[in-house]
Amino acid sequence: MLTSESLKRIDREIAKYPADQKQSAVMAALAIAQEQLGWLSSEAIEAVANYLGMPPIAAYEVATFYNMYDLKPVGKYKVSVCTNLPCMLTGGVDAGEYLQKKLGIGYNETTPDGLITLKESECMGACGDAPVMIVNNRRMCSWMNPEQIDKLLAELK
Repeated sequence: MLTSESLKRIDREIAKYPADQKQSAVMAALAIAQEQLGWLSSEAIEAVANYLGMPPIAAYEVATFYNMYDLKPVGKYKVSVCTNLPCMLTGGVDAGEYLQKKLGIGYNETTPDGLITLKESECMGACGDAPVMIVNNRRMCSWMNPEQIDKLLAELK
């Protein structure tokens, strides 16, 4: 299921830990699997767990706890909007509502063209830059007012 390139990347993560602590690389291994596959099916989670020598349920617990892991297919771009208290107080909810109207979808939905999936997210640790969004778990977008959101959407399309 996982390519040899993905397994090599996981091996580099495993090497960061003592030999008897391979399971410590579970978060990185799940991220690598998701990057290769686009999302984490139960089979993918089980493959990661088996590779790390841990019970599949333990890997599944990690995958379901953190919102960076996708347990269903998502669009080419996953846009996560922080709606925790600091962002909520500085426009996070408004930014989410604006995005929903612009895209014609709700949270946990994907645009009909498969381009963008919209997610509501927990704190991203950038409260001073609120409201914030993150694209594909990698690109942080700060101070996301309607003008900034329009720029982001134009760039993604």
